Amino acid sequence: MKIAVFSTKAYDKEFFDSYNNDDELTLKYFEVALKAESANLTSGFDGVCVFVNDKLGEDTLKILKDNGIKLILLRCAGFNNINLEVAEELGIKIYRVPAYSPEAVAEHAVALILALNRKTHKAYNRVREGNFSLERLRGFNLYKKTVGVIGTGKIGTAFCNITLGFGCKVIAFDTYENEALKDKGVTYLPLEKLLKESDIISLHCPLTDSTRHIINKNTIAGLKTGVMLINTSRGALIDTADTIEALKDGKVGYLGIDVYEQEEKLFFNDLSESIIKDDLISRLISFPNVLITAHQGFFTKEALEQITMVTLNNIKDYTNNVTTENEVLYSKINASKG
Repeated sequence: MKIAVFSTKAYDKEFFDSYNNDDELTLKYFEVALKAESANLTSGFDGVCVFVNDKLGEDTLKILKDNGIKLILLRCAGFNNINLEVAEELGIKIYRVPAYSPEAVAEHAVALILALNRKTHKAYNRVREGNFSLERLRGFNLYKKTVGVIGTGKIGTAFCNITLGFGCKVIAFDTYENEALKDKGVTYLPLEKLLKESDIISLHCPLTDSTRHIINKNTIAGLKTGVMLINTSRGALIDTADTIEALKDGKVGYLGIDVYEQEEKLFFNDLSESIIKDDLISRLISFPNVLITAHQGFFTKEALEQITMVTLNNIKDYTNNVTTENEVLYSKINASKG
């Protein structure tokens, strides 16, 4: 089995080489993202391994099929970057990593909250310059604040547990209510009511047609003035242009994001000597109450281990024709929508 690994960074190679003990499995690493323009690199391989910013639309998938690709391995949980219907029609199997250390992303979301609130990133830079003033570093107590959580899957659940530990009042919105969270004191509310009551809102839902731009000018109008908004899930959950307007007029008081709608052109690359041509992210960076990290929420030793081990096991399951919940089936997903 030969697998082409795309969007590879040094840490990907380190972990895969460390855990791959299958003499029959050959991994070749490509730094470029997989898309139609780079799909010809897959010639001679049996499968591809991709990440969040690889684009597997119809054109790319047809090239993969022509090149003999039978297997797509996602090093992530989300699959909105793949045309599942076309992949299934072409007979290409898709496997994902449905959960990898949900605590990693949840803890990063809390780190964004704490940094934005107590301005630790600014204090760090001040002290390094010999500035020990406390002016403009004032924060607020998280204790007893109302935290709204949109999406209570594994990551959202981990986030709820952490914020409950801070003594926050935690309210949530999800299609499916988590009874264990309710037993711990989490209250489920309609989305409109959650947006109205929350001091802090954290997004932990997948990107679907119904959640795309769930934060937009209409929903922003229902927010508390000065609300803190956190997104460590998918960039397109937030309408960036509308959020910028909300930051300008003070409706959104703090914004912390680890994901961005156009991140594939920016994140995971060193652009420090380049001109950033994305005007929206340049505007976001200019706000003193905005904190952006470049999709590092997943980036812990434990999460990388799990991603690697599950991906390698997905290859074994495919080879041995073992049924697994990690396989992504368009027909199954489409049936559940009906």
